[in-house]
Amino acid sequence: MRETPRRQPPQTILAAESQPPRFPPRSLSWFVWSLGALFYLIAFFQRLAPAVMTRELMQDFGISAAALGNLAAFYFYSYWLMQVPTGILADAWGPRRLLAAGALTASLGAVVFSLAPGPAWAAAGRLLIGAGVSVSFVTCLKLAAHWLPAGYFSTVSGILLVAGITGAVSAGVPLRILVDGFGWRAAMLGAAAATGALALAIWVLVRDDPVQRGYASYAASVTTSPKGSRPFEQLKEVLRSRNTRLLWFIPAGLVGPMLSFCGLWGVPYLTTHYGLSPAGAASLTSAMMFSWALGSPFVGRLSDRIGRRKPPMIVGHALAAAGWAVLLFVDGLPLWLLAILMTATGVLSASFNICWPLAKESVPLRSAGTVAGVVNMGIMLGPTLLQPAVGWMLDRRWQGAMADGVRTYDLGAYQAGFALMLGWMLVSWVLLFFVRETGCRQQR
Repeated sequence: MRETPRRQPPQTILAAESQPPRFPPRSLSWFVWSLGALFYLIAFFQRLAPAVMTRELMQDFGISAAALGNLAAFYFYSYWLMQVPTGILADAWGPRRLLAAGALTASLGAVVFSLAPGPAWAAAGRLLIGAGVSVSFVTCLKLAAHWLPAGYFSTVSGILLVAGITGAVSAGVPLRILVDGFGWRAAMLGAAAATGALALAIWVLVRDDPVQRGYASYAASVTTSPKGSRPFEQLKEVLRSRNTRLLWFIPAGLVGPMLSFCGLWGVPYLTTHYGLSPAGAASLTSAMMFSWALGSPFVGRLSDRIGRRKPPMIVGHALAAAGWAVLLFVDGLPLWLLAILMTATGVLSASFNICWPLAKESVPLRSAGTVAGVVNMGIMLGPTLLQPAVGWMLDRRWQGAMADGVRTYDLGAYQAGFALMLGWMLVSWVLLFFVRETGCRQQR
């Protein structure tokens, strides 16, 4: 005789139904966020890829240093222009659609770049790549605000830079080996295929908020825009903050020199004036980027521990500028000292990373995506202007020397170009003193 299942008392059912959903498993949160971080890794790879292909690009397209700087900077032109729209759309639409569309666009751009018959098509490819990957950073911060506890934000921004620098390192010696073995065009086609596969994975697996997976959201009560609010109202709210306006310019004083040197001009400078092979020079610039990444979680944690944002930024910025001055304007450093200085300057330059929690804390949390887009737009202004500006200065100081059909530049030419980088560092350091300290407390 079959036993009839016992019914639960009505009050038990009501209690179960009224129980709030739990937060997502931490492993699921990190997995969703890591897919966005992987796209940010690809963004850095594409950002720095021209650095180890300078000779091939100048030979294939028959271009000068200024033209090469401009070609590489087409990535930054679209990346820079897309930052504010990306921040607004991240708040209004959510990160999933932006990430998938961005990865697909970047994949298409890499195909165009790799198959380019001339510099115009190559520039179009770089423009598409920059536009596609421009959504990666802001959307990763937006995902973190929804999928991870608020106390993780500073750490997450540091880990995200580690992911980016991993991409930068892969654009050094590993990419150089692929270029030597298969050519730069085949290497870029491979990158296009990987980015396309990631676009599909993001669309299938990522969700904007844990609520869409049946879990509680870490941002449900604070990041939702008020009913009836409009994106441009949030933009105006963000721009009213003095910190936002200052942080639009200041971090570029460290990021611009780092990406201009490691992303384009460092390898030819080191091969010409220190006698290194392209692979050896790429190893040094990759080590500098890697130390930049390793320093980021440390400075973020230090800032959280002392409960202050400005002091670590001011000290780190000043010491980084001193390191750059020695690296770029003291001739004939021993190779061991050069490597130590590059590594130390990379770590100190990581102090810029504190700008992310500082900017977020300076505005209501509902505008986290918008403020991240505004600040990232300013940061990318550094390499956008400095990469072609250094190339322009190199051509102005060119003495007519050639090697294998490619222009070569003397030490004075490089130092004149690098002086532009140091000037931006010094101006941005002075502006740091006018930033308002938040004390690591979020404005609601």
